[in-house]
Amino acid sequence: MRRATPDDAGVVAQISTTSRLAAMPTIRWAHTAEEDRWWVANVLLPQEEVWVAEQAGIVLGFLALHDGWVSQLYLRPEAWRRGIGSALLAHVKALCPDGLRLWCFQVNAGGRAFYEHHGFVVERSGDGSENEEREPDILYAWAPGPSRA
Repeated sequence: MRRATPDDAGVVAQISTTSRLAAMPTIRWAHTAEEDRWWVANVLLPQEEVWVAEQAGIVLGFLALHDGWVSQLYLRPEAWRRGIGSALLAHVKALCPDGLRLWCFQVNAGGRAFYEHHGFVVERSGDGSENEEREPDILYAWAPGPSRA
């Protein structure tokens, strides 16, 4: 695990795009893959703390963190269920011992199960009016404690 560099922009964008399409094929995404690449290079990497997990020099996934918020957590679909997301999440929990928050689309059943398994609890549900995809979402929160992972 390491901090992402500007050289990682292409692979981070590619992982974001392929993971979202595989996990949530019913969503009509607001941006093209080309727009995603521009946003990762010019907004995400410069403004957020982005961590990548790699093995044998291949980036398998990433997590973006900003002011106690997990804004992005995506893995290559072939890397799902191998402990990589758990390792990224454990790393940022250690960096943010006061807690974390994140949004997850309601249709993302796998993501919801993952976050709940890691001790995140539902704070509230949204109707999608506050996100670009207009998809119903869920605000999750994690706070450290003896009963939370």
